[in-house]
Amino acid sequence: MAVRKPKVVVTRKLPDLVETRMRELFNAELNLEDRPMSTAALIDAVGRADVLAPTVTDRIDSDVIAAAGPQLKLIANFGAGVDHIDVAAAHAKGITVTNTPGVLTEDTADMTMALILAAARRIVEGANVVQAGGFSGWSPTWMMGRRLGGKRLGVIGMGRIGQAVAKRAKAFGMQVHYHNRKPIPGAIADALEATYWDSLDQMLARMDVISVNCPHTPGTYHLLSARRLKLLQPQAILVNTARASTSTRTNPPSTPSS
Repeated sequence: MAVRKPKVVVTRKLPDLVETRMRELFNAELNLEDRPMSTAALIDAVGRADVLAPTVTDRIDSDVIAAAGPQLKLIANFGAGVDHIDVAAAHAKGITVTNTPGVLTEDTADMTMALILAAARRIVEGANVVQAGGFSGWSPTWMMGRRLGGKRLGVIGMGRIGQAVAKRAKAFGMQVHYHNRKPIPGAIADALEATYWDSLDQMLARMDVISVNCPHTPGTYHLLSARRLKLLQPQAILVNTARASTSTRTNPPSTPSS
């Protein structure tokens, strides 16, 4: 007698290897058109599925969870955060919620360094000029950028991603500084040659490059306020690769940080 495979509804198109493996292991219902599911479609899905596999673009609120059938035991989010899922409502109904923290640490750090390099070396600006036919020949001062070696990088949020960014920046010869809720372990700080700043304001005023890598919380919402942006040096580069909240884009917290 064949063993019944759990019904897994996948809300968006995932990489082919992932979808293939899911079809091998489960009775997986895939979203081949990769169109975001409406609330009605999500309600239908949780009424049928043993497992819902959403992504960060799906809003799994209390109304969706209330419609879940008794067979739904797991919401396995494809993404690092769960702020788009009403976790409390899920737990109250006996549904486990999981996410995938850490899987994008190295990729996000790569993108952060790519953005820092692109800004410092004016890569996008130069490419746009060339593509528009504006290149008229080499000149010693045309499109001069700035080298990263010797510059000071200030990391806001020295978690997994912040440390991965700092490691790359150190390899480029940058001096690493950081602001965090508390200092990182001494061995890690020593390896990165990182300087801790308890005062974010003081750090911002002294950095050549700022990398924002803190999590989204009510305390970090608008952490870089208009007042703090004015503290930056005129030539400073600001790169933000921190996660935003899917819910606060339309309903921001009422107590932004000063």
